[in-house]
Amino acid sequence: MTPTPRPPRADAQANRESILSAAREVLAQDPRASIDLIARTAGLTRRALYGHFEDRAALVNELIVTGAQRFNDIADAPATGDARLDLARLASRLWDAAAHIQLVAAMALDDDHVAATAAALAPVRRMLTEIVARGQADASLRTDLSAETLARLIEETARAVVSRAPLFTESPANRPGSIAVRAVLSIAGLSWRESDELLRTHDDLLAESSR
Repeated sequence: MTPTPRPPRADAQANRESILSAAREVLAQDPRASIDLIARTAGLTRRALYGHFEDRAALVNELIVTGAQRFNDIADAPATGDARLDLARLASRLWDAAAHIQLVAAMALDDDHVAATAAALAPVRRMLTEIVARGQADASLRTDLSAETLARLIEETARAVVSRAPLFTESPANRPGSIAVRAVLSIAGLSWRESDELLRTHDDLLAESSR
């Protein structure tokens, strides 16, 4: 009989959580902070940190995976039947999630972590592609590109807004969340007037994205 793996000891689990918490704190101030600084902030030695993560990349990947769960929970939201509205709602909710874990969102979108991000965000990516395919089927979204290509362009647009969010103003018309939703709808084929009408009709979308 194969022995049942023992759960981590309480102190080992506490150390792991301390490392992750310290990494979020330190990397929020300096995304290139050293593993030594993270270990000191966690109150541990470098050797103790390496007992949980084999290197800095493994630690960052863990931050991405745990942070991505918040994004992936959004993929469980029921569809409305209107692809344009579903796309706007997805963009708004993802922005809201990114605002809560801005460090993880930014690191996940960094080119150094593309592979880890792709795996961690697979549920959201599937949801996005399904919305695009539905919108193309009823011609509410642009049909000159394949669903996969359009979904990727939408993702890259959202990525650009997240990475440049500090450049945007905080006036009601130009909050980063509002810009993110409008940019995604624009890439999907809606005119700015169509996007404006959709957002006026469903004002809860902008309430979410302005948080």
